Amino acid sequence: MSNQQYRAIRQVFPAMATQDGAGVSLKRALGQSDSQRMDPYLMMDVFFSDDPQDYIAGFPDHPHRGFETITYMLEGNMLHEDHVGHRGELKTGGIQWMTAGRGIIHSEMPQQVDGEMRGFQIWLNLPGVDKMKDPSYQNFDAEQLPNISLLEEGQIILIAGSLTLDGDSYTSPVQAHATQPLIADIHLQPNGEVHIPVPAGLNALLYLFEGEIQVGNEALQFDQTAILTDGDMLHLKADILGGRAMLLAGKPLNEPVVQYGPFVMNTVDEIKQAINDYNSGKFTA
Repeated sequence: MSNQQYRAIRQVFPAMATQDGAGVSLKRALGQSDSQRMDPYLMMDVFFSDDPQDYIAGFPDHPHRGFETITYMLEGNMLHEDHVGHRGELKTGGIQWMTAGRGIIHSEMPQQVDGEMRGFQIWLNLPGVDKMKDPSYQNFDAEQLPNISLLEEGQIILIAGSLTLDGDSYTSPVQAHATQPLIADIHLQPNGEVHIPVPAGLNALLYLFEGEIQVGNEALQFDQTAILTDGDMLHLKADILGGRAMLLAGKPLNEPVVQYGPFVMNTVDEIKQAINDYNSGKFTA
């Protein structure tokens, strides 16, 4: 244990209330501004509501280019459809992984008129060499994701990447190449704790969405995002009420980021081309 370098909190900021789509109420936990990003992740939105007026309008047809979206559904039912012909129903505990590449037009519409809808959408950047690749889509149900028992300490749902805990290795069905994403839903019981290996060289953050968790010796509060220092190990301990957090880690691309709404490229000229291609119908050509 002595040779391991534990990650600590480097920067903390609160999630910001906003709206997206056709008026869906949500919180932006990452990507509120350029200074609140973490390469290779661009954004993370959180939608938590049991009021249909907050989510019923959904996300009608809209375009993307240059990055990937990961939607993780804690509670609820959402239907994905896109112009390429992909169709997938995202249900409780499941994820969808969409690579926009050179361009995709899709919709994400609630399949419920009442009840609770809780989940996350994460935007993960693509390297410049992959931004114009063909679009693709994957849908995984809850039972396809590794659910790692920490016994009385809690559990981890592995959304992307691989983890080795106590000598056992777990691998998500989602493996992305250049950015090496590690994404996990960490749920600790009251006073539960865990040591999680997060490879050195990957940028990492935690977003706390239930309870309170200590990162090393520093407490992370509800609805806060913490950008972590480098290291190869993460020590988390929950308070007397327990805690639940999203872990995002990935290999930084160290490339320029130019964003215009749903388009994320490396240069202004590439953004102008994306706008022209969308307006001229080349996304669906």
